[in-house]
Formats: sequence, structure tokens, C-alpha cells
Amino acid sequence: MTRFAFRFLAAVLALAAAAASAHAAQPATVRVDYAHSGNALNEHYALARVVIEPLPWPGNTARQLDATDRGQNRVEVVDAKTGDLLYSRGFSTIFGEWRTTDEANKISRSFEESVRFPKPDRPVRVRILKRDERNGFSVAWSVDVDTEAQDVVKQQPALPAKPIPIHVSGPSPDKVDLLIMGDGYTAADMKKFEADARRLTRHLFTVSPFRERAKDFNVWALAVPTGESGISRPSTGVHHASPLGTRYDIFGSERYVLTLDNRALREIAQHAPYEFIEILVNNETYGGGGIFGQFSTAAAGNAWANYLFVHEFGHHFAGLADEYYTSPVAYAAASTRVEPWEPNVTALRDAASIKWKRHVKAGTPLPTPWPKAEYEEASRAYQKKRAALRAANRPESEMNALFREDLRATEALFAGKPHRHDVGAFEGANYEASGYYRPTMQCLMFDRSEAFCPVCQDGITDIIDLYAGPARQ
Repeated sequence: MTRFAFRFLAAVLALAAAAASAHAAQPATVRVDYAHSGNALNEHYALARVVIEPLPWPGNTARQLDATDRGQNRVEVVDAKTGDLLYSRGFSTIFGEWRTTDEANKISRSFEESVRFPKPDRPVRVRILKRDERNGFSVAWSVDVDTEAQDVVKQQPALPAKPIPIHVSGPSPDKVDLLIMGDGYTAADMKKFEADARRLTRHLFTVSPFRERAKDFNVWALAVPTGESGISRPSTGVHHASPLGTRYDIFGSERYVLTLDNRALREIAQHAPYEFIEILVNNETYGGGGIFGQFSTAAAGNAWANYLFVHEFGHHFAGLADEYYTSPVAYAAASTRVEPWEPNVTALRDAASIKWKRHVKAGTPLPTPWPKAEYEEASRAYQKKRAALRAANRPESEMNALFREDLRATEALFAGKPHRHDVGAFEGANYEASGYYRPTMQCLMFDRSEAFCPVCQDGITDIIDLYAGPARQ
């Protein structure tokens, strides 16, 4: 071990000792695994098991209740006798996305899901709430949980891998704990995985507001080796076994990367402190994905890995919506324009009370004009080229070059236009050309540009505050 590595490990161990001392009363971590099934018209829940995870609860027990109003769902843990609310968090699910696809109109499917919370000192009722068309929550399912019951899983096998400290700022209960997981990395690729995790972590903390709040984060890395490098990409006939089961082509979208094996994910992740997860896949092909409160993914070997890592983390961490609308997606268009819960898109039903009103300068028109027709004309040509490159299975370097060309063209089109740097309501967002509006002309959630708009930054800051409190001075 080098002298630097020894000093770093010693510092991490000292932080761990401080954490144990300062948070000696940290409760255990409870995980409830359940099945979520159904189709476009109905859904069902069924308990799978209750698990006591190996590590203590990583969160601050003084910040148990979530007031951010994010997510399609919410978990609530209440006292079984009194009904007092003990813990809550918003989240979304893969099932919730899948049921908006065409397939959900034809068949039923089941997805694994989990919710985690600090171990209570009494029997509780765990409630899963679902958002309705008025953005209110109602109980979709509940189950009574006694963590002292005989069928609770309290001992599990050790993991044949150890978490690597990437960026450690202090005791977990005082910080946001991000776990970077690897999939598609062989034993020989482990140094590459660590290098990828460090590289992308460094980039994350160059992007505001993560840059200003870096001291409020701990970042860990963990990967179980695979037999082959890379993950499955079924559309090209590539099928690789991997511990997390991450793959391309989710819901028929060639660039959408997720794992549908939630149990495998949780059983590996539980061996590191975490509140958020980003999975790095050892592939060069462009792709990623992100589900609020679940996890995000990014192709670590792609030339656009920095963008993918941050953009997809924006979905997972803060529930940010996609602001683009010209790329093909698997989801069917909604028949109505309901006000989205995501903080960075709006149906603009009441311009006078737009959700990001504090950022809108007096005199800014709502909706806000922008070169929409010209952008869409250029985008149609770009998307045609993109589809042709994928259909011909051309080298990834050609796709990367096309992305650079598209970004340059967009920036040239927007340059010097009125309201170029204003916050307003720009029509075209949330995968829809009309009826939904984004805050700015350009943002990291709109295209492959490098910065979040002020509204997205607010949305991210709200979540950092939920876990780590106000910024340290």
C-alpha cells in the first residue's frame, strides 16, 4: 500500500470512528421488498419479504419527513397503533413508467420494488401512496410490519467485494450518501471501474449546485466482477450475464439502460452506505436511464459519459423531468395535460402562478417565444441521421460526432435570440411538442449542454437540503 493510500484509508477509518461515536444510536436499516404488478388499467401489490440490512441507517433521523412533494409515489411509515407518521419519502417506479407504454395495454407484468426506512421501535404500517390526476396522494397499498417477527430476514451472506471510498466528507447521517455501482466490469476491469467512478465523481462536483455542495456528499463505489466485459444489448444480439442484470433496450428504446432485477441490486447495494445509486455500465455505446428515488445508469465508456452521468442523476436524485421532446421514446402521449409534479416542467394552466415564478423577470412573456419551428426542422433531420447510424450499427465514434454537430447547431440557432438567457415558459418539454413548457431555452435536461438552469438547480438543492441540511458556511 502506498503512503498516500495508507493516509487516505486512515482518514476514512477515522471518519468512520467519528461517525460511530457521534451516531451511536443510529437504528438498523429495514427494507421491505414487494411485487408491483398490473397493466395500463390496474395494479396490485404483494409483500415478498422484510429484511434487516447489514449496515445501520445512513440517514439523519432528524430529517425523517419529506416535504418536497416529488415522485409519482410516496412511502409512509406510521405507528400501527396511533397512526403517527414516522417516516416518508417520495419516489417513482419502473412499473409506473412501463404502464404508459403500448405493451401495458396488451399484457400484465410484475416488477420488483423496495422501500427502506430506519428500524422503528414498535410495529408499523408501511403505506405506498399514489399520485392522482389532481396531484394529490392516496393510499394504494399498505402492509403491517413487525421487525421482530420470526420471518424477518436478519442475517445474509457477506459480499465478495468491498465498497471503495471515493469522496468522503463526514459521517453518513450528516451527508448525502451516493453509491456508484459497476456492472459489466470483469475482475481485470476493477481498476478501470474505480477510475471511472473517480472521474465521473470529479465531474459531478464541477456542475452547479453539486459543486457548491460537494462537502455535503459522501461517494462510495462497489462492483461485483462479471465474467465478460460489458452488459447485454439485445437489439444487437449481445447477451451477457451480470450481477445487476443491467441492459440496454429497456421498453424497446435502444439507448434506455436499466436493471429490472431490483432484488439483485439491493442485495449488493446493502453492503455500502447509500441513499442514492448510480450504476456505471462498462460500455462505449451511448445510453443511460434514471428513476426518481430508485437509481440511475450511465455508459461509462461513452464520449458523453460526463453528460449521461449528471443528466440521469438529475432524474434519480431530484426527480427532474426530461425537457427534450423531439427524440423518440417508448411512452404514449397523455390524453390530457395534467400539471406535472416534476419541478422543471409545467402545463402553464395559470401563468400568474407559474411554479418557478421567483425566477421570472417582470415583462417576460409567458409563454416565452423561441425559435421553435427552426429547432424542430433541424431536429427532424438530426433524428433521421441518428436512426440511420443505429440501424446500420455504425461505429460509436460516428454517433458521438453527430451529437457534437447537433449541439453546435442548437447553440448557433439560439445565440443572440431574445430571452436566450431568461427564465420563462418555453413550449416543448416532457416528450411533448405542445402543452408542456420548460423554464429556459437550453438546459442540461433539454440537450447535451453543460449546465442546469436555475429552476433545476433549485430542485436539486431541495433534495440536498432534505438529506444534509443547509449549505455549510
